[in-house]
This record gives sequence, structure tokens and C-alpha cells, in this order.
Amino acid sequence: MIADRIVCVDCGGQCHRITHWPEDDPPLPGDSVAYRCSDCGDRWDMVLDPEDFDD
Repeated sequence: MIADRIVCVDCGGQCHRITHWPEDDPPLPGDSVAYRCSDCGDRWDMVLDPEDFDD
């Protein structure tokens, strides 16, 4: 499962995932995921690596 929250690089606040996938089409390595910080409002877009997936 992809992380629902990450730490904001700019302010240290909580970034919440704003990208969601349908159950029948899960994310794959190479897909993009976006997060929005609830403190400063910054958006972070990340490309998923195989290491981002829980076993």
C-alpha cells in the first residue's frame, strides 16, 4: 500500500495523499502520486519506485 501521509520537505507538516486508484487498477512502479501539505499547502508529486510498495 502506498503511504497515505508523508512529511513535507518545506515545513515539516503532514502531506496527505490526493491521488487515488480504483481497486481493479492499482498503482504500479513508475506511476505518479500527489500529496498536499495541510500546513503550507505545497503539493508534492512523486514517481513510485518498487521500494514504495509494502510486501
